[in-house]
Amino acid sequence: MKVSIVIPVYNEFRTFERVLERVQRAPLPPGCEKEIVVVDDGSTDGTSQIFGDRARCGQLVGCRREVNGGKGTALRVGIALASGDVILIQDGDLEYDPRDYTRLLEPILRGAADVVYGSRFRGSANGMTARHRLANRLLTAVANLLFHASITDEATAYKAFRASLLRTIRLDCRRFEFCPEVTAKLRRLGYSIQEVPISYNARGIADGKKIRLADGIHAIWTLLKYRFAPRASLVQFDVTAAQQQALASLRLLG
Repeated sequence: MKVSIVIPVYNEFRTFERVLERVQRAPLPPGCEKEIVVVDDGSTDGTSQIFGDRARCGQLVGCRREVNGGKGTALRVGIALASGDVILIQDGDLEYDPRDYTRLLEPILRGAADVVYGSRFRGSANGMTARHRLANRLLTAVANLLFHASITDEATAYKAFRASLLRTIRLDCRRFEFCPEVTAKLRRLGYSIQEVPISYNARGIADGKKIRLADGIHAIWTLLKYRFAPRASLVQFDVTAAQQQALASLRLLG
């Protein structure tokens, strides 16, 4: 089974090379091969040079966008480029530990889950400020209230999906709303989300963290918007023949 690790990056020069090294070294479960997919979202700080050097050496695949379109846009591009059976999201900084990959992938590989979130609150959330902890708890509470998600960490960056499922979902995200959008649409379409504990080391604005209060407000709005959107609008109908069976299982065809 091929695992595509999708990494959106924007101005992560200080950490990007170390992240790539950690991703390359990270073990996967037996029988899995690794594909690293990077989308450089218009970086201006030297990240693009690292991306280009690694791509020319065949260590990764991906593309460089000339203009910054936002994390959500980069993720949609990366998902489209990925060729794996499983898609795992990885940030371009050092907050998350790739050594948790096996833990994230194991429920999917043994057929116990189609979607797995890595929960910082079931594991360790080192250095997370009280303000960010409260914001994360609030977003999770709203997701659980609106969608009966039964999760502890809606905004975690570590999310793994069976690729055939993920590609049946229509994604419109541009900035940081990927997490609430995919959570809302998964639950509206009847998919359960399994969680596993992960480790986390928070960074601050001075270290390059880009998410802001306005993004949290937008996340809540995104959850509310997709709670009441027509179910048929949540599905991507432009899929390959190989994905038709997964789409048909939603009972939305015809």
